Amino acid sequence: MRIIFIGPPGVGKGTQSQKLVDYLHIPHISTGDMLREAIRNQTQIGIIAAKHMENGQLAPDPVVVQLVGERLDLEDCRNGCLLDGFPRTLGQAKSLDEFLHTHGKDLDLVLNLEVNQEELFKRLLSRSQIEGRDDDTPKTIRNRMDIYRNQTEPLLDYYDEMEVLRRVDGLGTPEEVFSRIKSIIDELEPAHSRS
Repeated sequence: MRIIFIGPPGVGKGTQSQKLVDYLHIPHISTGDMLREAIRNQTQIGIIAAKHMENGQLAPDPVVVQLVGERLDLEDCRNGCLLDGFPRTLGQAKSLDEFLHTHGKDLDLVLNLEVNQEELFKRLLSRSQIEGRDDDTPKTIRNRMDIYRNQTEPLLDYYDEMEVLRRVDGLGTPEEVFSRIKSIIDELEPAHSRS
């Protein structure tokens, strides 16, 4: 299965992604992780991305699309993958569709994790303190939420029209949220049902 996780910063995509890739035995492709690694390694893509991310902005579409395209071409993605943090813009979504189409692949599911904004803000500030993440300051959190609303939320209509979007309540324990996700997966592909 080829799955996309959409949701605002702090909604729990990372936690749920790990549970889902373990359940489906597919690779987890996190553009955030790939971009942070590129920044740490001071690659050309990393240097470009760093300038944007330090200001709470998204890395430019061509940079992210190049990173993701290279990753999807690897052998372990042949039978599916979970994309976390990509696409974030309509342009990226259309680029992904083109890539999949030219490679004879389909997108199976888009999961949208939903949590109210006050809860998200609390989660991100807590994560910043626990993990020491420099990109989770109150100013950058507000900026990232605005960017999400303006650039990423339009994807919900795009994928809804493609009839691949499923909305998931992100409140509750990680196990409760994953149970909701698993129900959607099992409904689409009963072969993945576990006893």
